[in-house]
Amino acid sequence: MAIDIPETLISLERSAVVEQRMAVAEPYTEEAWAPWREAAAAFQAAVTAHAEVATVSRYEHEMAVKQAVPHAEPEDG
Repeated sequence: MAIDIPETLISLERSAVVEQRMAVAEPYTEEAWAPWREAAAAFQAAVTAHAEVATVSRYEHEMAVKQAVPHAEPEDG
């Protein structure tokens, strides 16, 4: 059974990936990593809510979204 992935989840995961890349590109500070944590928390909450409504496994739902969003490693430069 294919899992229907709403565009909102794709968008939230993409935002979390972008924030993660920006956070790890610099030395750690609480302020620099806050946007990543907030974006990741928003994604996790949305996945949980959508999985409950769709009555599918939360884990499978999250993995389907993560597979749909490219997570290419940033190039060293």
